[in-house]
Amino acid sequence: MELNNDQTSFINTCAHTLVIGGPGSGKTTVSIFKAAHSAENKIQKGQKVLFLSFARPTIARVVEAIEQEHNLPKEIRNRIEVETYHAFFWRLLKTHSYLIGLPRNLNLLTPPEEAIKLSSIRDSHGRDDNLTKSELLNKKSSINTERLRLAEDEGLICFDLFAPMVCKLIKKSFKIRKIIANRYPIIILDEFQDTDSDQWEIIKELGAECVLIALADPEQRIYEWKGADPNRIDHYTKAFSPTVFDFGNNNYRSDGTDILLFANEILKGNFSKTSYKGIAVEKYTPNKNQAITKLVTEVYQARERLINSGNKKWSLAILVPTKKMTRNISDALNHPPGALSPIHHSSVIDMEPVILASELLAFCLQSAGDVNGSFENFIELLASFFEGRGGDKPNKKDLSEALNIRDKHNKIFKQGQKMNDSSILKPIYDFWSQVKNMSLSGNPEKDWVEIRSALESANSTRLNEVGTEVRFARFIERGEVLRIKLAEVWRDRGYYDNALSLVRDAFVTEHFSSSSKPESGVIVMNMHKAKGKQFDEVIMYESKPNVVKGKIVSNYERFVWNNNPASLNDGARYNMRVSITRGKSRVTILTPENNPCILLPDIYT
Repeated sequence: MELNNDQTSFINTCAHTLVIGGPGSGKTTVSIFKAAHSAENKIQKGQKVLFLSFARPTIARVVEAIEQEHNLPKEIRNRIEVETYHAFFWRLLKTHSYLIGLPRNLNLLTPPEEAIKLSSIRDSHGRDDNLTKSELLNKKSSINTERLRLAEDEGLICFDLFAPMVCKLIKKSFKIRKIIANRYPIIILDEFQDTDSDQWEIIKELGAECVLIALADPEQRIYEWKGADPNRIDHYTKAFSPTVFDFGNNNYRSDGTDILLFANEILKGNFSKTSYKGIAVEKYTPNKNQAITKLVTEVYQARERLINSGNKKWSLAILVPTKKMTRNISDALNHPPGALSPIHHSSVIDMEPVILASELLAFCLQSAGDVNGSFENFIELLASFFEGRGGDKPNKKDLSEALNIRDKHNKIFKQGQKMNDSSILKPIYDFWSQVKNMSLSGNPEKDWVEIRSALESANSTRLNEVGTEVRFARFIERGEVLRIKLAEVWRDRGYYDNALSLVRDAFVTEHFSSSSKPESGVIVMNMHKAKGKQFDEVIMYESKPNVVKGKIVSNYERFVWNNNPASLNDGARYNMRVSITRGKSRVTILTPENNPCILLPDIYT
């Protein structure tokens, strides 16, 4: 990348700085040059430049660029620290939490564990969409009270408390602020426009001691529902009077195409061209099989284009409007209609059910061959799966299932009732007996798949659901460190003695990791999850309306809610723009022919 005058001036600026620019404008890339220049010339021995981002894929991309693309000397690389906000906040809390009255020994309360502990409170208040504003505030207050109790009494800290607790810590202790400033005199803040109120308060406090470099795109803000303030850039400008650099619409990501132009014109609703290079809009016949067939064949074609490009690390994202669609499309790619071949892919989904299912499988892994394995512990993990898999939106059916499983176990194994063949516990107990008699190989990946297959083929729908979720746990396939640790345990002891704790640690480590590689191959995710990522090609797919007797009776899972002009707002336009600008060379938009997306220009509808 050849630097222009503005970029060179930015790199040499020593004061608080604000960099404005659209997707692919070079904000992140030039900030790496800035970090390297500062590490070499602006900081002292023992100090580091800190680069913070919300998204782990962005972190992975920055780490890879620093290590491979920019040919930085090792000494300089070691003076640049790249982390997520979560990882940075967690380190501060683990070290200094006692200063704000928390126990010295803190443990992370993972999202699945939090979902289990808060499930009864959430259920007692009812679903959010059924509550009045006052009732919703009361529910949130009850949840926050319990989160604080868990933190203060049990030392269990959930992710949502990281920023508020660090904010309290930073405001309370001048010494902590000085320690941070001495260690990180320069801090780069990626995706600054997405900071919430607590994160902003932390940044304000640090800005009094450190030099801040904020990277922002005001038209990429899609997290206002999570507390991001649309006026955050103005807040920063008023607080620090930064030197401002506007990288405008420089386009290094999709240069040579009209992808960025088209995305920007989606925001305005005014279109300047009759065709856009790099943009393809395809309308599909609105019935289930033909819709999925169209998607699958478009993926085939995109995959072939990318393979033929010679790029061995090619990436193709399938972006959909909702979390539920992510799972449905993943299933459809695994089992496409007719004679179509399945498509190997990965999915970015809510991890609560996947983690809880993996914990149960890990317990089976460590219990295989152990005739004294604890069925009670197995039952508790199974009940926890149903109790926590709904995340922050538990449903009564799952909570009832968890209660029923525990109740049946207590009545049979603690109160002495007979377990007859019709009991829900009978096939579960039979599976457990099968596990205890398994002879595993010592190959962690092979043994994992064997137990997963046993779950999927068990004569229990409850266990089958666990097996289905485990299929989304790709970490056993790519988690080299976990496989090595499991293999070492097997070599030392002849069985997977502590598999459950190793798997739990692996998920936590993966969450905080900055070393994971950018995604490649075919990836399915919802549009919000694509923020901060980039792919060689993108396919955007929205669902069809449900039509009865020629009339649309429901129209969910669309790029715009109900595909209704009355629901069209800035949020929908921002989300569409962010998704489109993830693509480097081509974006294909699939929309139903009987009700095309209302955001698209007339030339495509």
